[in-house]
Amino acid sequence: MELHMHTHHLESRAPDWMAAVVAGFVSGAVVMVLELLWSALIGRSSPWAISHMVSAIVMGPDVLQSSDFSVAVVATALVTHYVLGIVFGLVLCGIIAPFHFDSSRAMILATGAVFGLLLYAFNFYGMSRIFIWFTDMRGWPALITHVIFGMVSAGAYWTLERGNRRL
Repeated sequence: MELHMHTHHLESRAPDWMAAVVAGFVSGAVVMVLELLWSALIGRSSPWAISHMVSAIVMGPDVLQSSDFSVAVVATALVTHYVLGIVFGLVLCGIIAPFHFDSSRAMILATGAVFGLLLYAFNFYGMSRIFIWFTDMRGWPALITHVIFGMVSAGAYWTLERGNRRL
């Protein structure tokens, strides 16, 4: 009888890329809803302000002159948000599979939480040097939503990937 330890060493193991895409999309949607709810609950600014900030990545900083509802701004923000969610979901799952971080539910959620923390640092302390308008969003709400993003993305990937292994 062999004893198999769940060691997390690098191994040539490809992620389930389709599960990663869906996981990134789903977690992007969850974060978007949380951001809208947070904006509505604290009520300090327009619920569309975050949409303007996200769409400014593509449309340029002139979009930030207003925070009124605009179909073009919201559509651009949605596409940008989902594309970024999918890209970051792919990155996360590209880390999970070769290191076997999907060995248990606790491990996958912890991996997602750590990824969310690192993603927060990347977005709000790295990318904010280019997109300076995101520095105003630094704080607990953004940190928590990034941790939730990582955990939802990792959990969704774990669920979808395990389901695909049975097929």
